[in-house]
Parts: sequence; structure tokens; C-alpha cells
Amino acid sequence: MNNRFLQFGKEIAYTHHEKWDGSGYPEGLHGESISLLGRIMAIADVYDALISQRPYKPPFTHGEAVSFVARSKGTHFDPDVVEAFLEIHEEFRKIASDLPDLEKQDVL
Repeated sequence: MNNRFLQFGKEIAYTHHEKWDGSGYPEGLHGESISLLGRIMAIADVYDALISQRPYKPPFTHGEAVSFVARSKGTHFDPDVVEAFLEIHEEFRKIASDLPDLEKQDVL
């Protein structure tokens, strides 16, 4: 396996819980000190968590998840990455619809 591929995976796994405003973890990084890969994956990860059913919550609709991401612009998420997400959010809906969790309810 390509070492560069593994390095990208490590970077994503380590930084995708950081927040644009510095309130995330594990390092409390903020702004552009968070890798671009981590900033992108943060939105994908939160979107997936929101639309997925969990033992402690029902799934959000696609619209509710998009609204959450939009409201979190500049605090949780990189404003530029949020703008890019808003331009393509229907692709997220399509992917989630095409590849549903086995236990996911039809909320999209």
C-alpha cells in the first residue's frame, strides 16, 4: 500500500475533530492550522453522523443536516469548505440515498 495514502488517512483521522474556532480536539487547532483534509472530512463526518440513526437520537433529514452545517460556518467548520459543501450538498443526499446504512430509515 502507498505510504502517502496512509499518511493522508492518518492526517484525516487525527484532525477531523478539530474545529475552525479552536474548540475541537485533540490539539485545539484553529483556522488554517487544521489540515485541509481534516477540514473537509469534518463536514463529511458530521453530515453522516447527523443523518444516521443512533441509539441516542433519530436521524436528521438531509435539509436539517445541511442547515446545521450552514449554521456552524466559522465556528465548527471552515467557512470556505462550508460554501463548497452548500454548492454540492445534493451530491451528499444522492450518495447517502444510494449507499444507505442497513438500519437507516428513509429520511432523505
